[in-house]
Amino acid sequence: MENEKIVVGLDIGTTKICAIVGRKNEFGKLEVLGMGKAESEGVIKGIVTNIEKTIFAIEKAIKEASDMSGIDIGVVNVGIAGQHIRSSIHHGSITRLSNEDEISIEDISRLRDDMHRIVTPPGSEIIHVMPQDYTVDYEEGIKDPVGMSGVKLEADFHIITAQTSAINNINKCVRRTGLEIQDLILEPLSSSLAVLSEEEKEAGVCLIDIGGGTTDIAVFHDGIIRHTAVIPFGGNILTTDIQQGLQVMHKQAEQLKTRFGKAIAEEANPNEIVSIPGIRNRTAKEVSVKTLASIIQARMEEIIEMAHTEIINSGYENRLAGGIVITGGGAQLANLKQLVEYMTGMDTRIGYPNEHLGKSKVDAVKSPMYATAVGLVLSGFRSLDEREENYKEKMNETKPMKVKKANPTSDFFTSILNKTKGLLIDDLDGKNEY
Repeated sequence: MENEKIVVGLDIGTTKICAIVGRKNEFGKLEVLGMGKAESEGVIKGIVTNIEKTIFAIEKAIKEASDMSGIDIGVVNVGIAGQHIRSSIHHGSITRLSNEDEISIEDISRLRDDMHRIVTPPGSEIIHVMPQDYTVDYEEGIKDPVGMSGVKLEADFHIITAQTSAINNINKCVRRTGLEIQDLILEPLSSSLAVLSEEEKEAGVCLIDIGGGTTDIAVFHDGIIRHTAVIPFGGNILTTDIQQGLQVMHKQAEQLKTRFGKAIAEEANPNEIVSIPGIRNRTAKEVSVKTLASIIQARMEEIIEMAHTEIINSGYENRLAGGIVITGGGAQLANLKQLVEYMTGMDTRIGYPNEHLGKSKVDAVKSPMYATAVGLVLSGFRSLDEREENYKEKMNETKPMKVKKANPTSDFFTSILNKTKGLLIDDLDGKNEY
């Protein structure tokens, strides 16, 4: 195990903080060695609001994962989400010196590095720069221009920015637990690695990750991410609605949602009643499951409508042959798939993070609620843009071999040593004749 690459994903979510330790097995599948989780009390809607509580939860999750896996954790891949996330498309171009030379990986890197210099809104910084399609000498729609000839190289870039203070708070929490951050990754991008297949990304698909505090959107087409967005509502808003609508405690509302909740009120039995214990010897409260489902459906329709608006805004609504994939803790809500299909008219499935999972110590990781954490581990083994992996492979292939130069001084002494050995052998041979 010492020579194997071990990757740790740390999902700092609104409802839970989860750490997963993984390695690749001989078949290239992810094997989960350990998992730890803690209740997240210092995060609201994906943003750290209490440093000390978040540090305590991270330490608890990391310790559990470390004890289970037997791995001493020092470096982690961390996810970032929240309403402050913004995405935009920017155009970049460079002019090369010669038309005869092939476009190299260095040209691609130079074009991408230029994008990091664009002006961002005050208080925000770039976390991801992802190329869309390239243009070579006004020839558009090129996915991989390496090896082509051309003077002018252009590309549209999908640029994702995050609030600087939010990034700093995550960094502070992680580093104060004695850990280092290898990569800070947008959560819907990591979730997509865990639940989407390459065929779906190629055909066109929209990922809807329903977390506790936010719902994250990622649209893919031709294997490239085209649009990202964060909706400031998630599973927690359902719990709050139930709490207020039925006049129950928060914990009771959460239990009602997870055990009896349905996304479509018509699917609920009107005769089914749930009895909730009263507070301080008060009489028990009876709640209709159909009323509960009505409250949930009203809020879920709002979230789905906002997600559908983002799909329309992306410009790819009619090009998503793969339809919609729902993941995250909210994806476990009964009848949600049918409601999404009814409202959007698109094929929908629930995304489980078992696409790339092998045999694991923890079966719980196959739940949609751990899609982000599993994806953060996978991102340590794979690039967010598949073309980057191809570029790295090409660079390794084209690296010139190092030829050791002859050292004239060394050669001189070696020849003298050989001659001396020869004289000694001749002398010994001569002595043996007598």
